[in-house]
Amino acid sequence: MSEVEFDLKPVEEKPSRSYRKGSKYDPILDDFLEMDVGLVEVEVEDKEANYLRTRLNKRIEVRDLEEKVDAFVVNNVCYLEKI
Repeated sequence: MSEVEFDLKPVEEKPSRSYRKGSKYDPILDDFLEMDVGLVEVEVEDKEANYLRTRLNKRIEVRDLEEKVDAFVVNNVCYLEKI
């Protein structure tokens, strides 16, 4: 069995976990909420519609916008709709 090289360093305290304060998808929701349109098609370069819907729905949930905005996919196209 081969040996593994490692290094152990003492620390004073356990570091606190840092959380992201926002998301790169928040501007999509912000711009949509400012628009006077009730339904839009959303396209993000190199992202599939179902992935995009999942990310947007997570941001909608975190921001407590479930009663204002819905993200859904039809025919592999992602949409945002005001409720």
